[in-house]
Amino acid sequence: MKLKNLTPDIELEGKAITVPEINRPALQLTGYFEHFMNQRLQIVGYVEFTYLQQLPRQKRIRQFEDFISRGVPCIVFTTQQIPDDDLLSLARKYQVPVFATDRETSPFSAEITRWLNVQLAPMVSIHGVLVDVFGEGVLIMGESGIGKSEAALELVKRGHRLVSDDVVEIRRVSDITLVGSAPDITRHFIELRGIGIIDVKTLYGIQSVENTKSIDLIIKLEEYDKDKVYDRLGMGEEYTEILGNKIVSHSLPIRPGRNLAVIVETAAINRRQKKMGYNAAQELYRRVQENLAKKHKN
Repeated sequence: MKLKNLTPDIELEGKAITVPEINRPALQLTGYFEHFMNQRLQIVGYVEFTYLQQLPRQKRIRQFEDFISRGVPCIVFTTQQIPDDDLLSLARKYQVPVFATDRETSPFSAEITRWLNVQLAPMVSIHGVLVDVFGEGVLIMGESGIGKSEAALELVKRGHRLVSDDVVEIRRVSDITLVGSAPDITRHFIELRGIGIIDVKTLYGIQSVENTKSIDLIIKLEEYDKDKVYDRLGMGEEYTEILGNKIVSHSLPIRPGRNLAVIVETAAINRRQKKMGYNAAQELYRRVQENLAKKHKN
């Protein structure tokens, strides 16, 4: 975020921000510390800075020291405001890193909050493949060797984007949103049995890959079981829970001759259609009911 480190002599190793929220220490700079969230990243904006500047020197030092001595992780001064040597000396005394940015307070606060929410979100690694299909994040799961990577490669050839193969790192960034990404070491690679490792970005171009994607749908591939009853209408929806969030999921039986890429595409389009308010299964049910009502009248 193009932050300028104003205290480069302070060792950053071992220092950590542990919560995604931020705090603007307006009341704290006046001496009010009830309910002070000192573990948050502290942002000193234009209003707080000008308030400090108009205080007499000794009072400014006393007020700032009372604030910075309470174990804050770091402080960012926005809007091209640079603290004076008195304040920076206090930062060195209490080993609190201080940064500055030219950006205005509100847009910087929004961006840093979004970034922290992603970086500090609860995370789990899942065996699967994540693909962006028509704007929908589709997580393909199943036993090893069942054909997940082959389906992903076919989707890439059809113009969709690969996010991750084999291992998907999933972060819960909100109560309704899960974001998936690839581990750095395997990003943009696909493993194909009998061929080996291929670099999707090199073979199919930059338009064939994506770094992160929200997960909207889960496709579970499984061996066909003739004794199992599979959903043929889609009137109800199944869900898979990951990190406390429920994601719509479908179980697809694998049989010779089935085109998995086309089925995944159709599932993604159907999911988008439902989100926009149209349900084909409910429409069919309505037509059947209307037809039965007409026959009953006759």
